[in-house]
Amino acid sequence: MKRLVIVLALLAVAGALLWATVGGGLQGSVEERLQAELVARGLPQPMAECMAGRMAERLSVNQIRKLMKLAPEEGEADIPLNVAEFLERVRRVDDPEVLEVAAGSAAVCAFSQR
Repeated sequence: MKRLVIVLALLAVAGALLWATVGGGLQGSVEERLQAELVARGLPQPMAECMAGRMAERLSVNQIRKLMKLAPEEGEADIPLNVAEFLERVRRVDDPEVLEVAAGSAAVCAFSQR
């Protein structure tokens, strides 16, 4: 009986991992939250949708959490007025990979929106 419980627990964990990685379970929710946060930070919906997909694929959950915690500094508008201001705020995360992915995503998505 004990072995059956252990086997079932292992199967449940394996199924959850498979769903999260292959089925996009966690990816989808992270992407949706990131998209909502980008829109709340002032990016247009199509741009936020494009960037969130790219960023969710390329950044770790910890890196995305850092991005979501970004707040305007004293004297700054609550919402960045343009992509350059957004990227300047991203620079504060002090993670070169985050800046590279955000800048690359902004560039690719800006050109695909035209």
